[in-house]
Amino acid sequence: MYSNGYTDLISTELDLPHGVLTLPAYLPDATHAIVRGLDATDVADVGIDALVMNTFHLMQRPGITTIKALGGLHKMSNWSRPIVTDSGGFQAYSMIRENSKYGSLTDKGIIFRPENGGDKIVFTPEKSIQLQVSFGADVVICLDDCTHVDDSNEIQETSVRRTIAWARRCRDEFVKLTGQIPGSAKVRAEGSALPMLFAVIQGGGDKSLRKLCAEALLEMGFDGYGYGGWPLDKQGNLVADIVGYTRECVPSTFPMHALGIGHPRSVIECVQMGYELFDCAMPTRDARHGRLYVGNPLSGDWRYVYVEDDKHIKESRPLDSGCDCRTCRGYSVGYLHHLYKIKDMGFARLATIHNLRFMSRMMTGLQAQYN
Repeated sequence: MYSNGYTDLISTELDLPHGVLTLPAYLPDATHAIVRGLDATDVADVGIDALVMNTFHLMQRPGITTIKALGGLHKMSNWSRPIVTDSGGFQAYSMIRENSKYGSLTDKGIIFRPENGGDKIVFTPEKSIQLQVSFGADVVICLDDCTHVDDSNEIQETSVRRTIAWARRCRDEFVKLTGQIPGSAKVRAEGSALPMLFAVIQGGGDKSLRKLCAEALLEMGFDGYGYGGWPLDKQGNLVADIVGYTRECVPSTFPMHALGIGHPRSVIECVQMGYELFDCAMPTRDARHGRLYVGNPLSGDWRYVYVEDDKHIKESRPLDSGCDCRTCRGYSVGYLHHLYKIKDMGFARLATIHNLRFMSRMMTGLQAQYN
C-alpha cells in the first residue's frame, strides 16, 4: 500500500491540480513539452496520466515569455493531465560536468553558456522554482547537484552539501510564491489539489552521505522525495543496493520518485522497493530507433523486437498479439519494418504508441499487485 503522507489514511494516488495520479506511475519524458512523434491525444489514449517536462530546456526554447504568452505548459501543449517539471539539475550534470565549456556549478547556482553563443544564464534554486510555478507544474522539483555513483567522495560531499542548501532555498521560494508549507499534513488534509514540492536525495554510492542528505531534507519538510544521481553502474545495471537504501531512508508515508529510471525490469524492482513515480526517455527513444517491447514483463516473459532486422520483411502478424494499442490492432511487423527502412515519420509515431502502451499496461498490472 502507498501513502501520500498528508493524512492518516493510506492512499494509492496523488491529488494534483490537474487530476488524480494513480500510483505507481510511469511518466514519459516530454522534455520540450512534447513526447516526440505524438500529440497529446496519442499519449492520453495509451493510458499515460502524467508527463515530465524540463525547465532547463524550456526556459531556453521556446522561452519563458513565449510559454507565458501561450498560457503555460498545459495549455501550450494541450495536455490537461498532471505535469512534473524537472528542475534542471540532471542537465547541469550531463552537460557541464561532462564538458566544462558549457558552464560551471557554484554554491550560488548553475552558470550556463548556451551552445548558440548567447548570453550566459545564471540558474539559481530560486529561479528554478519561480519558473516551475509560473509554468503551472503539478509537482515542482528542487534544484540539485547531480553526480555519478562512481564520482569521488569529495565530489559527493560537495554535491550533498550543495543539494541540501539549494533545497532550503527552493523551499523558501516555494512558500513565498504559493503560501503553502510543503509536507504540512494540516494544509494538505484541508486543501484540495495543491501543487507539491519534491526534494532530491544525493550521495552517490556512499550510504552515509545518502542518509545524511535524506535526514536533512526530511527535517526541512517536503511533499515527496526523489532518488538523485545517475542510477546505473558502468555496465548499465541498476545500482539496486543504493537505490533501495535511499528508499529506506525516507518514511513510506512519503511518495518517492525514481528519477531517470524507466527500464521495465528496473521499474518492477523499484516498485518492490517502495518507489511510486518513474520517468525515463528510454522507452520512447528505443521506439524511434526500432527497439520495441513485447510480452508481459510482470511474468518475466518479455523481449525486444528489433524491427529493422530483415527477418521481419514479410511478417504479417501484429507486433504483440497481447497488446491492445493502435499499432498492434492495425499494422503488421512487416509494415513497421517497411516504414522504418524508408525512414517515414509514421514509424516513430506507431512505434512510440506501442512502447508507451507497453509501459502503461505494465503499470496497471503493478497497481493491481501492490495497491
